[in-house]
Amino acid sequence: MAIQKNRYADVPDDSQITAEAAEFIEQVRYEDIPSDALAIGRRCVLDGMGLQAAGLDHETTVLLAQSAADQGGREDALLLGHGDKKVPAAMAGRVLGTAGHAHDWDDSQVSIDPDHVYGLLTHPTIPPLTASLVIPQARGGVTGKEFMLAFLTGFEVECKISEWMFPQHYKQGFHSSGTVGTFGAYVAAAKLLGLDGHKLRHGLGLTASFASGIRCNFGTMTKPLHVGRAAENGITAALLAEQGYTADKNALDGPWGYFAVQGGGISADKLACQGFGDPWSIINPGVSIKPYPCGVLTHPTIDLMLKLVTEHDIQPDDIEHVVVSAGSNILNPIRYPIAGNHLEAKFSLQAVLSMVALARKAGKVEFRDEFVQSEAMQAMQKRMETRFDPDIEALGFDKMRSRVEIQLKHGEAISGDANERYRGGPENPLTDNELKDKVRSCCEGVLAAGDTERLINAALGVTEIDDAAALAGHLRVNL
Repeated sequence: MAIQKNRYADVPDDSQITAEAAEFIEQVRYEDIPSDALAIGRRCVLDGMGLQAAGLDHETTVLLAQSAADQGGREDALLLGHGDKKVPAAMAGRVLGTAGHAHDWDDSQVSIDPDHVYGLLTHPTIPPLTASLVIPQARGGVTGKEFMLAFLTGFEVECKISEWMFPQHYKQGFHSSGTVGTFGAYVAAAKLLGLDGHKLRHGLGLTASFASGIRCNFGTMTKPLHVGRAAENGITAALLAEQGYTADKNALDGPWGYFAVQGGGISADKLACQGFGDPWSIINPGVSIKPYPCGVLTHPTIDLMLKLVTEHDIQPDDIEHVVVSAGSNILNPIRYPIAGNHLEAKFSLQAVLSMVALARKAGKVEFRDEFVQSEAMQAMQKRMETRFDPDIEALGFDKMRSRVEIQLKHGEAISGDANERYRGGPENPLTDNELKDKVRSCCEGVLAAGDTERLINAALGVTEIDDAAALAGHLRVNL
């Protein structure tokens, strides 16, 4: 079937993507995983568990955890923030997955396709990580190597589905971390449960119907819940399929399948040169581990602003006006002109640049309501302006490009462009020490210093442990 590159197209009736996904999930073994994928995967596990710790006391997690505690049920897995209390597996996954995305600090899938909008691509780690933490508690007998195999298998299938869909998925309002993330969680759970054959494909069909999440909820509590629901629904699909619940066995394919319905079609060009595990997406194009707890589309601009204010020693009172120019890929989703709370600030260029102007950082402390709602922050945001730049738009979306111009009160203008390799991306990754420091900042205030170091060591040494169920114990806290 001839399909022009980067054009929307129906998925042909005779496509075999579901069968190929099921074959990969069923047959891939730990020994098949490249060493680079294992190395990056350990970093993603560490980052993800740090973020789940960071979300322990976040309002979104606290409310969900209390709801789960009130409902109760079978004691499968630890309920985050409630000490030794256990709840059903899917419910535990809902809370744990939401915590991991509560600060919008979790990693982002990378694409080198210039037509891809960065927001289309999923936050890949938290859904499969959550399922990989929950299922061993419920079933037992899972080694660290089996844990990593399940996590990376879910990560891979999730990323390929995200990469092969057209940008229509994101542009029409779907949130990939909630939609495609459901597949990541399902695959990890299915791998740990040993699903195969018809049951495995029925589970993919269930997952295709469960996948949900829309972008209107960005800047609200419901955005992190999208990822919690992805984890919950993926686990639920695996458990139902294990019991014999049926669904369409070709749910990724054809005119009514997932790619056609939510994605507007599939890239035939990519299918011709890529497959599941060929290459492993975690290696190529790679994954970005975030330095800041907000939408990744803001990160190069934050780094640029930080560079300008520090190199020129610009004080808050020196700033008359700031203009940020960018394309629609940044300005459309980063949509709040003045953030009224920490959730809106994660999607506001005015807010994140004001943080840098005032504090020369944008971390966990700055993304609190007390800081965002302060008089200084509210006033500084009013000095910030965003503008659509057609020249930047014309360069495409393969990079997160922007321009910042700071007009000083004494008349001088300081400016710069963000168009280089962004910090945290595969071409300019955080060092191991920077990642550990990020995790320490995530855990501050919720875990004791010694417990944080034990979490770091356990995550980095995950493939050497005998009982993967013990990993979740590093997040056991009674708030």
